[in-house]
Amino acid sequence: MSRKDRPFRLGMHTYTLHFFGFGESWGFGKDYYFEQVMSLYELMDRAVEWELDGLQITKVDLLTTSKEKPFSQKNLEKVAQAAKEHGLFLEFNASFHAGSDSRVNCTPEEALNIGHYLDAEMVKFSLDIRRPRELYGSCMHPHVMRQMSDRYDEFMKVMPLIDKYGMQIAIENHTDTFADEIIWLVNRLNHPLIGTCVDTMNSLQVIENPYYAMERMLPRANCCHFSDDIIVVDPLGVHDIGAPHGQGSMDCPAMLTQIREKSSMDKIIFENEIAFKSLNEPIEEARTREMKACEESVRYLRDVLKLGIRNR
Repeated sequence: MSRKDRPFRLGMHTYTLHFFGFGESWGFGKDYYFEQVMSLYELMDRAVEWELDGLQITKVDLLTTSKEKPFSQKNLEKVAQAAKEHGLFLEFNASFHAGSDSRVNCTPEEALNIGHYLDAEMVKFSLDIRRPRELYGSCMHPHVMRQMSDRYDEFMKVMPLIDKYGMQIAIENHTDTFADEIIWLVNRLNHPLIGTCVDTMNSLQVIENPYYAMERMLPRANCCHFSDDIIVVDPLGVHDIGAPHGQGSMDCPAMLTQIREKSSMDKIIFENEIAFKSLNEPIEEARTREMKACEESVRYLRDVLKLGIRNR
């Protein structure tokens, strides 16, 4: 089978249901948390119903799996066993210094250990770089590269653990990094298990062309956050608003073709970022819209783009 014809497993980043308390709470200031109204085990049941192949989870999701020691080896192995019984792969998503929800923060060593005991296929890192206010032309800015050098040192310290566990590592172009900055770090680390995580929308946050970011990062990618947002220009400014896949401003079939042609990945992690309609919208209504968008994305990705192994 050629690279262009290969099937993709389909996973979901739990942030897709962040109004339900999954993934990472975001939007109302530092450490404002959405109530957790569903457990990770319940989400695994949903994932099977939706015929997904896996989940990318965070520390926040693990809080629903044990009241006392969610990050203990015993509990993590329990979660791993549950995923196996559901026929789901797991990936672990970690941050260094998340801007809104500090519960997702990990040292590289902690993230690797959690990933190992979860029997995760991969640990994905956001770098959480603080950029200068002037984003225009700021790729490889000296203030940024000093921080990138610190991240390099932190990853180098855990190289023996990466080798020991043999787990893939993916570094994401989060909302604070240009594609070339991620490539710089991956090249300097120069390890066969370390690659990029390409987010199809995040580059907009640093005023970068998503197509360019994907072209640069896909050859080194072992992870993809596949998103489709609506770009809106109105009297309040310019916004990118989360949407179900196939209903946003991105060309999802073209992006999938780009992924097939430029990378060797065998799975795609989809992610929605549904926002409040207004600051006064009741959380129950936001959850209803978020779940509907999630289910519409699953149907589009499975039935139109033909992603996923379970439904074949």
